[in-house]
Amino acid sequence: MASFNSSSRDQQEEEDPGSDLQYRHQIIPEPSREGFTSALPNAIHMRQLLIRCAELISKSDFSAAHRLVSILSGNSSPYGDSTERLVHQFAKALSLRLNSCCYAATAAASATTTATAASAPMMRIISPAETSATATTTNNSNNADTEPEEALQSCYLSLNQITPFLRFSHLTANQAILEAIDKGQKAIHILDFDILHGLQWPPLMQALAERSYPPPMLRITATGHDLNILHRTGDRLLKFAQSLGLRFQFHPLLLHNSNDPVIPPALALLPDEALAVNCVHFLHRLLKDDSRGLRLFLHKIKALNPKVVTIAEREANHNHPLFLQRFVEALDHYSAVFDSLEATLPPYSGERFTVEQVWFGREIMDIVAAEGDNRRERHERFESWEVMLRGSGFSNVPLSPFALSQAKLLLRLHYPSEGYHLHIRNDSLFLGWRNRALFSVSSWQ
Repeated sequence: MASFNSSSRDQQEEEDPGSDLQYRHQIIPEPSREGFTSALPNAIHMRQLLIRCAELISKSDFSAAHRLVSILSGNSSPYGDSTERLVHQFAKALSLRLNSCCYAATAAASATTTATAASAPMMRIISPAETSATATTTNNSNNADTEPEEALQSCYLSLNQITPFLRFSHLTANQAILEAIDKGQKAIHILDFDILHGLQWPPLMQALAERSYPPPMLRITATGHDLNILHRTGDRLLKFAQSLGLRFQFHPLLLHNSNDPVIPPALALLPDEALAVNCVHFLHRLLKDDSRGLRLFLHKIKALNPKVVTIAEREANHNHPLFLQRFVEALDHYSAVFDSLEATLPPYSGERFTVEQVWFGREIMDIVAAEGDNRRERHERFESWEVMLRGSGFSNVPLSPFALSQAKLLLRLHYPSEGYHLHIRNDSLFLGWRNRALFSVSSWQ
């Protein structure tokens, strides 16, 4: 899918976006799959059709968008190559958004009809297609929330195994914490937002146990949305700490609303205790249509006076207020992600199928189909985070050359491919696929 990139965007913009009749004449006359297969020969053309469909939805041309979604769905598959799999996910998300838009338009028309009913009494018959759109919207409006929690947790573990994205983020953040806290520090307290399975911490615990004797006391206050998962994570980390001879405490903190995380009042530091705040793939969830909630959160963190704040985020702007801009950005980002999976995993990998369908498919559905407060995957580029962090009083702490060396070793040992690349920019470390950055990790004080 290397051709599924931004260079084709210029070619797309040179075309006349208003030539609907010519476009439909070229694409729609033959209903057979064979005809469409020959009409859609490559990834660039598929990208253009996806963007064209998003344009039609933006213009409320739902009839033409429906026909194009059918074409895209018929020429994609969750079992094909990376292009087919990507188109399959985006076609599903576009279909959901289209149904939602159609339902909203129908509701608005119904309200108008009701308002004029006194002067022109009439009975309105709802078509089967309209009923289907309503049912689809109702059943899928909270798609990200209805995925079984166990499936998501299992998928998270698979994501950690088959891609370098989580391990890169964890390893680099851990190195920043180690470098920010003195070797002679007697006690360390980590406030970890959304710890999940705690996969980040065993390597750090081992490093702490090995670099000084006696090793420091380690406390982790961990937030999450499931108290059972938090307790199981704490139990596993406690057993691992005991195997290392590391004094350890774990404090679970249940977040009822990730949009307004509570800074625990019991976070008062013990004597000789250094605080590190870990926000790995977390901050984007605090963004809404404005950044006031995030800025308030950052000011509260700054008031705790931590030794270091580690941040990892996607290198993509999925928070653009305009749907079409957000769609194109997501298409380019996930094109690179799916391309990396295609190049580094066997053709019939069950783990890849699950990660694409459950994890990345869920994200794509959220970015493309959700709006308002229902949209949660609001990733921003590093420059946006930099502005917000500096505006909240933080300064960027440069990541060391050793952090870069560690990340290179991780890729070489566990994810060997010429496609992955690392580079340091603005004192922060970026992981990308070919010519596109995908993730960033930075350290702040």
